[in-house]
Amino acid sequence: MKPKKTPIAPADGKLGVLIPGMGAVTSTLIAGIELIKKEIGRPYGSVSQLQRIRLGKRYENRNPLIKDFVPLAPVENIVFGGWDIFPDNMYETAMRAGVLYPEQLALVREELSAITPMPAVFDRYYVKNLKPEQVKKGKNKMDLAEQLMRDIEEFNRQNGIKRNVMIWIGSTEIYLEPTRVHATLASFEEGLRKSSKDISPAMIYAYAALKKGIPFANGAPNLCVDIPALRELAEKNSVPLSGKDFKTGQTLMKTIISPGLKARMLGLIGWYSTNILGNRDGEVLDNPDSFRTKEKSKMSVLDTILEPELYPELYGDYVHKVRIDYYPPRGDAKEGWDNIDIFGWMGLPMQIKINFLCRDSILAAPVALDLILFSDLAKRAGLKGTQEWLSFFYKSPMCRPDLKPEHDLFIQPMKFKNTLRILMGEEVIDHSGLDYYDPKRGLASPAPAPKPYKAYRPRRP
Repeated sequence: MKPKKTPIAPADGKLGVLIPGMGAVTSTLIAGIELIKKEIGRPYGSVSQLQRIRLGKRYENRNPLIKDFVPLAPVENIVFGGWDIFPDNMYETAMRAGVLYPEQLALVREELSAITPMPAVFDRYYVKNLKPEQVKKGKNKMDLAEQLMRDIEEFNRQNGIKRNVMIWIGSTEIYLEPTRVHATLASFEEGLRKSSKDISPAMIYAYAALKKGIPFANGAPNLCVDIPALRELAEKNSVPLSGKDFKTGQTLMKTIISPGLKARMLGLIGWYSTNILGNRDGEVLDNPDSFRTKEKSKMSVLDTILEPELYPELYGDYVHKVRIDYYPPRGDAKEGWDNIDIFGWMGLPMQIKINFLCRDSILAAPVALDLILFSDLAKRAGLKGTQEWLSFFYKSPMCRPDLKPEHDLFIQPMKFKNTLRILMGEEVIDHSGLDYYDPKRGLASPAPAPKPYKAYRPRRP
């Protein structure tokens, strides 16, 4: 039986995207969107723009693009703004980051140069390795949150914005544990007024967004919206939130490989991971307190997928090591090495070696775009609170406090697509294959062929 279609408000007008942290990832995202608007770039890596979704029975051959199936905001309607501790405009930032070719950036120089970050809420207590050039000052943290809300109002007024999404692409903050100040909205707001050390800049941005009814997505491993106080605020104001930490390089590989090992009941002896990177993220993570936050995010994946409590013989005592080294010559071109010691039939050992020469910003930009569009969709569909169906995009997915997060890459896309099917009144699909044996369907007439997909070759400058 098909579910009832969810009423979804139309994606009319401009969508204002507000970003705390306008560095390499953000400038790469914005430059890519501007190239797409001019039809001289393609959104490779973007699920929302390129992936198809199966509807109904296999023989029906209904496989539309996701962007044609659900009413996503057109990328042409996105307007960017945000905050950073450096005043450089997005063209200057993109040129310094060196991710896209200069010839590509020259095509959108005017659009990028027009986007200049507002002064940021920042405190070196939480990110020790960066020296800010522009920061907000206020009598307390509540004052800073109110300044952010005024920035949002002014940004919307100047640009004729109808709706907003806020996505944190700022640096990784130091490791924080939940405390009493995070327990309720009342205690959190009292903490803002008293400038509690337990409230980081990321939390201040999240509070400002949720107070304004704006969906918030956390792209870093910081303790942020995953606290009771801000979940309470999201429920109160009917706002979707999600997080945390974009699933991009090495952890993406872990979520691809480890479900495969588990699916075939191959044992794990040890998994050693190390990275070198030289961008601002690497500089921040060179501080042990910030690295501890990232380490916890990276380390949580394997246990959740492999479930050693259920399979102690296979995964009960494996060794897991994670290292990150700041190496400035590498810039945004991160390199990740993985050594995986496994065992199979009769306990005999084997090894897997992975050398992933990736680009953080190239992998993160399409993830950010997808989270922006799906967060806006969730808001227009009346969804609120933690959006677990977006776990596919995160290293440390948020979920209900009484549940374990779902990391398994075999399961996450099914959860994601089934949510879209439910919203649009289509049957969920479990891929059981029973429709193959449906006696009601005659086999004399073949199923219609799907529409051909026009191949696109990327243009090289």
